[in-house]
Amino acid sequence: MKIAILTLGTRGDVQPYAVLGKALKDRGHEVVLSTAKNFESLVASYGLDFVPVELDFQELVKSKEAGKLMKSPLNALRSAKNLKKLMTPLVLDALKIFYDLSKRSDKVLFHIKTMADNFADQFPEKMIKTDVVPASQPTAAFPNPVFSAFCLPPFLNRFTFKLTELGLKMWTKPIQQFRQSVGLPINSSKPDLMSIYGVSELLLKKPDDFPNNSFFTGFWFDHSSAELSQDLVDFIAGGEPPLLVTFGSMPFDKNLDIPELINMLSKQLNIRIIVVKGWGLSDTEALSQNPDVKVIDAAPYDKLFPLVKAVVHHGGIGTTASCLKAGKPFLTCPVLHPLGDQFFWGKIAFEKGLALYPLPVKKLTKEKFMAAIKALLGNESLYMKAREFSKQLNQEDGIKNAIAYIEKDQSWVK
Repeated sequence: MKIAILTLGTRGDVQPYAVLGKALKDRGHEVVLSTAKNFESLVASYGLDFVPVELDFQELVKSKEAGKLMKSPLNALRSAKNLKKLMTPLVLDALKIFYDLSKRSDKVLFHIKTMADNFADQFPEKMIKTDVVPASQPTAAFPNPVFSAFCLPPFLNRFTFKLTELGLKMWTKPIQQFRQSVGLPINSSKPDLMSIYGVSELLLKKPDDFPNNSFFTGFWFDHSSAELSQDLVDFIAGGEPPLLVTFGSMPFDKNLDIPELINMLSKQLNIRIIVVKGWGLSDTEALSQNPDVKVIDAAPYDKLFPLVKAVVHHGGIGTTASCLKAGKPFLTCPVLHPLGDQFFWGKIAFEKGLALYPLPVKKLTKEKFMAAIKALLGNESLYMKAREFSKQLNQEDGIKNAIAYIEKDQSWVK
């Protein structure tokens, strides 16, 4: 079967789809993944065919207007309008590529950010909404993860999903332009499509008010063939399991000198630390002279996380799931706040006794960070619950479950 996977966003919006795509290819399917051109090498590393689009979210989030939007959500309308001007020609180009690829495929798995549901009326039987964050389907069970940090009363949970719909409405005219350009009726109604989410119900139960054709499959874990570098293995073996610190693949503003904080932690708490660099933590020169701190560009999390003591991270669902699988307690320091789903996952893990309460990067102080790390390293209850959760989670197979839904009702299934 020819399967097209369409996604847009940062690395956390692409890698899970590449993992799923590789598993589908291993099943004998012909899989092509289409996303921003800057992910070509990532997609190639999973052995998948690649169709690039110019809509690069990682470049957009570095733009002045995106910066204004993240710094001050209250000015979101003005910033969003200006950002839309930058994005419109890129969106139109991407939609055309996605539509052409979808026409030539037997199944289409798409991230909601691609807006591919705006041509799903042409072949609804092969379109599957595919996501790792349940941010588009309204529910009374929990708030929209993107707006969860506003801590609105529960009776407004369903309303918070309307905010996503309002955001998408600003694309009405560009979508009409796209449909007209490819010979489709300008207006259409979106069909009721099957949805699969790479989320474990051990962490977040599928809401009772979700449609019957929506499914939580379990997390889509990567089983990397890459190994840890020898110098990293040697560092880990040189003492007590280190603390791991990573802030993900998005740039972010910070009020504090993060490398200075890490050096302070290392010296005052007498601990060893591994730091995974990222856009927001690119200048790590100050850490190079500390023998108890190891800075790395990247490493396979499925190999690294089981060897560390605990994790400090940005709160993305992929890193959160890796912590849970490895049985490691964690502290989330959301770099997107108050907008973004990072706070949502950190709070859920906290409520289950698997993590500390989220501490957004914007609110970091030396005193708060030091106190949080002391609590993270010294709370034995966190470690016990994390190990128990890991045992249950490792009995799930989210990839296998997702593939079962994707292949459903096909006569060729093995």
